[in-house]
Amino acid sequence: MFNTAVRAVRSVALPPFRSLSTTAARRSGPAPPQLFGPGAPAGAVPTDLEQATGLERFQLLGEVEGYEAFDMAPLDSSRVGTLEDPIKVYSLDTERIVGCTGSPAESHELHWFTLRLHKNRRCPECGSAYTLDYHGPEHHDAHHH
Repeated sequence: MFNTAVRAVRSVALPPFRSLSTTAARRSGPAPPQLFGPGAPAGAVPTDLEQATGLERFQLLGEVEGYEAFDMAPLDSSRVGTLEDPIKVYSLDTERIVGCTGSPAESHELHWFTLRLHKNRRCPECGSAYTLDYHGPEHHDAHHH
C-alpha cells in the first residue's frame, strides 16, 4: 500500500526528466598558449618543463625557443626622469614593482616602490620620475570588481 502511494505522488510531484547535452565552444584563430605542462608519466619524476605552469612555464618555453621572456635589463640610469619626461618602465600588467638606485647608478641605496598605470611615481631619494609603459590587453580592467 505504501509503495502504491509513493508511486502516485512521484508521478504527480516530479516533472518529466529532460536530458541536457553540451558541446565544446569553437574559437577561430590560433589556440592560446598551453600554460599547463603535461606532467610526468606514472612513476617518474617530472622535469621542470613537464611540471611548470603559468608564468614559470612561459619563461621556460621562451628559453627553449631561444629568447628571454622577461626583460631583466636594468632601467635607464643615465639621466634623472622628470615629470615632463619620466623614465618609461615596460609592463604587461597594470602595476609593477620598480627599484631605483639613483642617477648615476648606485648613487644611493636601493628604494623599491610600486608603479601603477596612469600614475607617475618619484623616487623618494633622488626625485627621479617613472611611468608605466603598459603593453597589456586593451580592456585590462574589464573583469575587476
